[in-house]
Parts: sequence; structure tokens; C-alpha cells
Amino acid sequence: MLLFLLLHLFSLPFSGRCLNQEGLYLQQVKQGLSDPTQSLSSWKERDETPCNWFGITCDNTTRRVVSVDLSNSGLSGPFPAFLCRLPSLSSVNFAGNEINSSLIVDIDGCQNLQELILSDNFLVGNIPESLSSLQNLRVLDLAGNNFSGDIPSSFGQFRRLESLSVAGNLLNGTIPSSLGNISTLRDLLLAYNPYTPIQIPSEFGNLTSLEIFWLPYCNLVGLIPESLGRLTRLTNLDVSWNRLTGSIPGTLSGMKSIVQIELYHNNLSGEIPPSLGNLTTLRRFDASSNRLNGTIPNELCELPLGSLNLFQNRLEGAIPESIANSSNLYQLKLFNNKLSGRIPSQLGNNSELTSLDLASNQLYGEIPNHLCAKGSLEELVLIYNSFSGNIPESLGKCGSLGRVRLRNNRLSGTVPDMFWGLPHVYLFELSDNLLTGEVSKMISHASNLSLLLISRNQFNGSIPEEIGLLSTLVEFSASGNMLTGPIPESFVKLSQLSRLDLSHNELNGEAPVGIQDWKSLNELNLANNKLSGSISSEIGSLPVLNYLDLSENDFSGNIPLELQNLKLNLLNLSNNRLSGELPPLYANEIYRNSFVGNPGLCGDLAGLCPHIGESKNKLNMWILRSIILAGVVFIIAVVWFFIKYRSIKEVKQGIAISKWRSFHKISFGEFEIVDSLKEDNVIGSGGSGKVYKVVLSNGETVAVKKLCGGTKKDGASANSQKDEYEVEVETLGKIRHKNIVRLWCCCNTGVSKLLVYEYMPNGSLGDLLHSSKEGLLGWPKRYKIALDAAEGLSYLHHDCVPPLVHRDVKSNNILLDAEFSARIADFGVTKVVVGVGKGAESMSVIAGSCGYIAPEYAYTLKVNEKSDIYSFGVVMLELVTGRRPIDPEFGEKDLVKWVYTTLDQKGIDHVIDPNLDSSYKEFICRVLDIALCCTNSLPINRPSMRRVVKMLQEAGAEKKVKTGKKDGQREWESN
Repeated sequence: MLLFLLLHLFSLPFSGRCLNQEGLYLQQVKQGLSDPTQSLSSWKERDETPCNWFGITCDNTTRRVVSVDLSNSGLSGPFPAFLCRLPSLSSVNFAGNEINSSLIVDIDGCQNLQELILSDNFLVGNIPESLSSLQNLRVLDLAGNNFSGDIPSSFGQFRRLESLSVAGNLLNGTIPSSLGNISTLRDLLLAYNPYTPIQIPSEFGNLTSLEIFWLPYCNLVGLIPESLGRLTRLTNLDVSWNRLTGSIPGTLSGMKSIVQIELYHNNLSGEIPPSLGNLTTLRRFDASSNRLNGTIPNELCELPLGSLNLFQNRLEGAIPESIANSSNLYQLKLFNNKLSGRIPSQLGNNSELTSLDLASNQLYGEIPNHLCAKGSLEELVLIYNSFSGNIPESLGKCGSLGRVRLRNNRLSGTVPDMFWGLPHVYLFELSDNLLTGEVSKMISHASNLSLLLISRNQFNGSIPEEIGLLSTLVEFSASGNMLTGPIPESFVKLSQLSRLDLSHNELNGEAPVGIQDWKSLNELNLANNKLSGSISSEIGSLPVLNYLDLSENDFSGNIPLELQNLKLNLLNLSNNRLSGELPPLYANEIYRNSFVGNPGLCGDLAGLCPHIGESKNKLNMWILRSIILAGVVFIIAVVWFFIKYRSIKEVKQGIAISKWRSFHKISFGEFEIVDSLKEDNVIGSGGSGKVYKVVLSNGETVAVKKLCGGTKKDGASANSQKDEYEVEVETLGKIRHKNIVRLWCCCNTGVSKLLVYEYMPNGSLGDLLHSSKEGLLGWPKRYKIALDAAEGLSYLHHDCVPPLVHRDVKSNNILLDAEFSARIADFGVTKVVVGVGKGAESMSVIAGSCGYIAPEYAYTLKVNEKSDIYSFGVVMLELVTGRRPIDPEFGEKDLVKWVYTTLDQKGIDHVIDPNLDSSYKEFICRVLDIALCCTNSLPINRPSMRRVVKMLQEAGAEKKVKTGKKDGQREWESN
């Protein structure tokens, strides 16, 4: 009986069990942290030990806590010092949380700690020097925080440390040479910090165990130390994006294990050392954007390279034949150098070559037959060289090709039929060669084609109807050939066409019927052909047509009144057989050259109509003119009296209208504008005045900017207001472009100056993008806005004479019409420059807006078109990220620096606006590439706006093509 009672007693739950001491310490840790996602919900006091808690690992024998891993758990608060009360603790990982304040570690209690990982938090202040007392520490990862000051020199006392990472902080002190004493170090990651300018310490050559040396964006200056050649275990050397000078040391050939060398974007000079050819493990060597010269060493080309990128240098000489022997070579980019000679004949025969870009060199000879021998070639760019001979038949069998650019060479002969019909090609460029023959009907197989550029060759025959089957075609340029026959009727099916240039051929017949479906057509150039018939009124229904040239043909009949619906930057109907009256909108002296050479045209332009020879008719004409002149004088007198009377009346009311100027045909007067400037109509305001929405009596709506200039407090301010008004008037008064906001007229009252613009119902891009209406801007609209704005800026930089620099490009100065088409606005600080690419002009003060100002402009007050390009790059980053250029979340960074840092630390998914459709990810990445090129810290490396437009067009063309690249892969090129 007693035995039974005892057994029953021991079978009951023991209510006296309690949490051990280590568990109590961890409960203190839990109380000191904010845990909104309940990650620590399993940490319960009723447990006997914490060994089964989330993130806790215990020793199997002693049951003591050896590891605390709470990475990416949404925790916030200060670093929990109670962790150091755990005597056996060897690893702490709080990466990816919101641990804040300064870092305080109980050094005495954490002597057994081997790993301390605190990356991607919000720690601030200096890095504690006392960390070097943790002599068992092997991994110290403090990357992605907000630490400032120096890297402690005491870190040189570590004796077991294998990995040190402080990348992506705000460290603005020095990199201590004492780090060279850590003989056990394998990974040294110091990148992306604004250190005081410093040379790479030669002592780093003592780190003989080092495998990864990562120091891009570290403000490094001076020479690359020769001592780095002693790093025989190093696999990755990256000192890109610094200001290193001098030559590449030949001693780097001592790095026997090296796989990747990144030296790009420095100021290195001299030749590439031939001794680097001894590095048999090297797979990638990138020294782009330096000042290197000389030839590519044969020894380097004999390496098992996977990618050789030496573009934008000053390399000379021939491409070594030995480069074709590499079985791993998949990418060869040598564009923008001074290379000469031939392409190695066996290139592509021994490796799966996917990309070949040799643009802008002095290469010659024939294109080798084996470039696509492995069937992998996706990109072939040979523009601006002197290649001759035929296009190889073998390229017609290269079904993987997506991008073909062969323009500006001396290629001749006929184009292989199958080459016309490559199934995946989206960019096909053969312009400016000596090619002959007909455009093959096989082109119907090129179902992904967006850009077909074959101008200035010797193509003949008729244009095949099959081109009308290319539903994705955006541009067809075939000018300067010998094409004959009519324009195919099937062209009306090309609904995405934005540019059609068939000028300077021998085309005949009438223009096709049904072109009203060309809703995206921006340019139509059919000049210098033998086209006949009447000009179709359907042209007047093309909503975005900006350029219309039908000159030097045999068109007859009247000019359709519907052409007045267009907003044209260029109109040329000269030298045809047109007759009748001019449409009223074009009966203007500025359009005279648009109609010359049409003997039957009549209008109000003197000399445009034929003279009548009979003297009686001459007399009648003189009488008629006299009567008309007298009537005009009478009307002018009446109008003058009326204006004078109104002027006196308005002066009495405190308003005086003067200097009224119109730049387009308008149907309203100054008094109607002035009477509508009421506070109820204000739609915006800024430092220079207010903007009003004015609905006119005829139902039209305009926007009126009122620059206050009546009270002159001092001479400077008065001058600045005068300058802004006059610059805006002088600039916009003579500009005609679909992507530049239209200035209808201007006037100067005694109290203020008024600028009357076309009204943009969707406001500014900045207001729309950074408001609750952001959802209206899906990626297709954002891309279209970027392309529109780029075309507007390109017009300012390249087509205006003299060129203009806007100086205040930002999202708030990009306005959107009812169809979300973009216009560049606000030209109050625009400057005329000596010419694009011809240097910079000094400004007395900085113009522009915070977050958009190019770094060199802020420091030197030098302005040229590159400043606008940087600002436009920021606008594109806004479109991609959905973020403002300056945001408290960035800390001391701006949007540009935030994007660079986030890309390297977290990847592309953390940069792209999460509101955008993920199906456009690859397309968005291409535009992001362009934005990063535009925001390059070196102005010389930024592309021209004309090039930006082309790159955006190509990115749009590529959106339907799967190139096989990884999502987010960035490609830095200038062609």
C-alpha cells in the first residue's frame, strides 16, 4: 500500500519546476526589446531551460546556451548586454533587425564569443575599440549600419579574426594600417564608406591568408601597392569606384589564386602588365573607365577568362588571336577604344559566346563565320568600325540573336535571307553600309522585331508586304536607298509604329489608306520620292505626330484642314503640286518654307501665289489692295482708340497691361486672363509666385504663372525676377516640341508678369508620383513619361541653336497632360551654353533643387548638359523606386546613394517600387541601368541625352524579349 502511494505521488506534475538562470537572463533580453511580430513568443517562463526556444541553440552535453540567432526577426531596441551573462555563448546573430543606439558590449562577459553579426541594423556612433579585447572572435560583421568615425586602430590586435565587414556605414575617418597585422584575416570588406582620402596601406600585403579584398567606394587615392602581389590566396580584388592613380603593378601576377580583378572607374594609366597572363585562375578582369593605353597582352588573352571587359579605355593595337582559344569566354566587350586589325578568325568556335561588343574602334576585315558556332550569341555590336565584305551566311542560322548592330561600316553584298528573319531579334541595325539587294520576305519571321534600321545603303526593289505583319515594330528607317514601288497597304497594321522614315528613295503610288491607327506615330518622313495623289486627311488624326515631311514628291490637291489638329515641330510640304488655300493656322510667315515650290497654293503669304501678267488685272489688284489697305488703317485706328480707352480705364483700376506677346494663334485677350486671377483659381505656388487655372469663355483651359515683380526691395531681387521672366519668354517663345510645355503668350502688368501656358490636367509628375494617386502610374505610363521627358531634354541639348541647359530638371517640373504624356516645364533658370560636349560654363550661383544637383555642379559651379543628365537620372530613379530624391529614411544619403547601397547590400527587389507589377521586372531593370549611367559621379561617363533616348527606346523594344539574363543583372555600356 505504501509503495502504491509513493508511485502515485511521483506520477503527479511537479509544480515546483522553474526556469534556470540562463533562461532568466534571456527573459531580461526579451524585456529590453520590442517584438511587434511576436518572434519571441516561444520564450516562456514555465520552461525549465531555454534550449527549445526560437533562435536558441544549446550544447548537447552541458545544456548551456552556445548560440543566439535572432536574425530578421523584426526586433528593435538597444543591443541586449545581458547576452554576455551567458558563460558559454559563442555566437550572436541579430542581422536584419532594427537594433539601434550605440553598441555597448560587456567585454568581460563575452570572452568566449566567436561570432558577432549585427549587420543591417541602425547602430550609431563610433565602433567600440574595446571589441578588439574579444580575442576569440573569428567573425565581426557590422555592415549596413550608421557607424561613423574611424575603424579602430586597436583592431590590429585581433589574433583569430577571419572576417571583418564594416561595409555600407557612414565611416568618415581613416582605414588603419594596423589591420595589416591580422594574419588570420580571410575576408576584408570595407566598401561603401566616405572615408577621409587615403592610400591603400602597403601593410595589407601582409594579409597572406586574405581571400576577399572588397574596397569599392572608399575614397581611395594614390597608387595600388605592389605589396598586394604577396596575397597568394586572394580570389577577389575589388577597388573599383575610387580615385586610384598610376599604373597597374606587375607584381599582381603573384596573386596565384585570383579569380576576379575589379579596377574600373579609377584614374589608372599606363599599359596592362603582360605578367598578368600568368594568372591561370583569372576569370574576370575589368579595368574600364580608366586611362589605360597600349594593347591587350597576348598572355592575358590565353587565360580561361569568362568575361573580358576593357571598354572605354585607350587600348590600341590588334585583338590577339589567342583570345579565341578560351573555352570559357562568353562575353567580350572592348568598345570605345582604338583597337585595329581583324576580329580573331576562330572567335566563338571554342566557347559559348553570348555577347560581342567591339563598337567604336578601328577594326577592319570580314566578320568571322564562327561567332555563333555554339548557337548562343545574343548580342552582336560592331558599329563604327571599318568591317567589309559580306554578312556571313552562318549568322542567318543564329536563332539566339536578339540585338544586331552593324551600322557605319563598309559591309557590301546582299544580306542573307535567313538573317532578315531571325526569330528573336528585336534590334536590327544595318544603316550606313554598302549593302545591296532586296529586303527579303523572310523578314516576316522576325516576330519580335521592334527597330528595323537599314538607311543609307543601296537596297532596291519594293518593300515587302510582310513588314506589315511585324506587330511589335516601333521604328522603320530605310531612307537613302533605291527602294521602288508603293508603300505596302499592310503598313496600316503597324499600330505601335512611332517613326517611319522612307525618305530619299524612288517610291511611287499613293500613301496607304487607314493610317489613323498609327496612334503612336511621332515622325513621318516620306520626302524625296515619287509619291502622288492627295494628302490624306487621316494624318490630322494622329495624336502625337511631331514631324511631318512630305516634300519633293508629286502630291496634288488641297492641303487638308485637319492638319491644323497636329502639334508639329516640323512641317514640310514644299516642292509638290499642291493647290488651293492654306489652312488658316499655317497662313503664317514662319511656315513659308513649308509650302514653297507649290505653284497652285494661295494664301496670305506674299509671293507664294503666282503673279498675273495682264496690266488690267494688275490695275485691279492695285485698286483692291488700296481699298484693303485703307480698311486696315481704319480698323487699326479704331482698335488703337479702343485699346487706349481700355488702358486708361484699367490704369484707374490699378491694372495696366503692357508688352502683350503671343507665340501661337490664340482666341483670348489679356483682360480675360487678368480678370480670372482669383485666389479660388490658384492651383500651385512657389518662390517666384502663384499658378492659376483659368477657364476661358470659349471653353478652353490655360495655366497662368504670375511672377510678382511690382515691389523691388533691392536691386538683386528685382534683377532675378526680371531674368526669370525674360529667360522663360525668350526660351519657350521660340521652342516647338511636343515634350516642351507650350507658352501661349505673356504680358507684363504694372504689378506682375504673367506667363500663359497650355493647361496640364494631371499636374506634375512629382505631385502624382509621391501622393495617394501613385496607383495611377503603372510601369508602362512611367516608362512613357521617362521617354517623353528624355526626348524633350534631347531637343534642348541637341536640336536648339544654340543648345540650352535647363538647370532645374526635377519631377515637379515635368507636367502631364490628360493622356499622361510628359512636358518639360519651368525654364526660369535655363542657360545657353557654348555647345553640347564643348566644356562647362561657370555660374555665379547654384540653380536647381536639392537631391537633383550633380555633384560637380555643387562643387565647381560649372554647368553643361551633363548636369541636366544627372538630374534626369534622379527622375528616372524616382520612377523606378517610387521614392523622393531626399527622404529622412536615407539619413545623410540622397536617392542616388541609397540606390547604390541598397543594390549591393540587399539586391534589386529592395530598390524597385513594390507597387509596380513584377511582370515588368526585367524591363524596369533596364531603365534602372540607364538611370545609374546618368547619375555616374564622373560627368564624362554620363551618356548624352540623345543616347539616353536611344537606350530608353531600346529598353522599350526589349520588354517583349527574354534575353536569358538573370533578373536585375546590370549592364554598363555606352553603345
